[in-house]
Amino acid sequence: MAITIIRPFRPPPVPFPRCRCSSPVSLRFSRSGRGIRCSATDRQELFSRIAPVYDNLNDVLSLGLHRTWKRMCVSWSGAKRGDRVLDLCCGSGDLAFLLSQKVGLDGEVKAVDFSRMQLKAAATKQEMYWKSCYKNITWIEGDALSLAFEDCCFDAITVGYGMRNVADKPRALQEIYRVLKPGSRASILDFNKSKSQLVTSFQNWSIDNIVVPFASTYGLSEEYRYLKSSIAEFLTGDEFVNLAKEVGFSSAKHYEIGGGLMGNLVIIR
Repeated sequence: MAITIIRPFRPPPVPFPRCRCSSPVSLRFSRSGRGIRCSATDRQELFSRIAPVYDNLNDVLSLGLHRTWKRMCVSWSGAKRGDRVLDLCCGSGDLAFLLSQKVGLDGEVKAVDFSRMQLKAAATKQEMYWKSCYKNITWIEGDALSLAFEDCCFDAITVGYGMRNVADKPRALQEIYRVLKPGSRASILDFNKSKSQLVTSFQNWSIDNIVVPFASTYGLSEEYRYLKSSIAEFLTGDEFVNLAKEVGFSSAKHYEIGGGLMGNLVIIR
């Protein structure tokens, strides 16, 4: 298993074989009027803690539907055979594996995440479910706010359930814009912050009464209680579209899927 650690693009990065954080960090949660909040500096540790059970929880809590939504996200990216693509905030690698099959051995997939434990889980899956095209994937520990790639170098970009947890969303979109080739697409899948009170009420009820109790069986109730406030503090579809256009994308459209519980932003540079 190989995980590359790279620095921001200025100056050009040099990989080196060690993790940035070698000592454990305790999670610190605070309460706000909208629920549990996790500080930005602790989000990396949060996702490292949930990495061992992340896939199992996703399958159970979404009844497997997250796999359909991820296939839709990859399809919207427009990735095709021979492309060089980026899966940002790749987590345990589901979108990266789908992209790998899309671009084939003639293509290239860069899969970036800030959690080394998530990357290790992804690399383990790569070995367990080996396909020849998976040789085109490079796992990279990196920062979504300072990508270590040259300008205009990717034919397509995906982000699956990561943008909501990025501390500076305008900066993240600016970085996506910078590394994406003109005329190419980025596809960003995440929980939807719905304008429908009915959808929002059901979403909150599901988190409180299904997601958190189930996560508590793994000792992760606090980590998943954070989900509710992270959605409340996220952008609505309209806000996401407007932000993308402010950054400079020529086209932006937000699709509500999964009965409005999920959303997918498709943007074109």
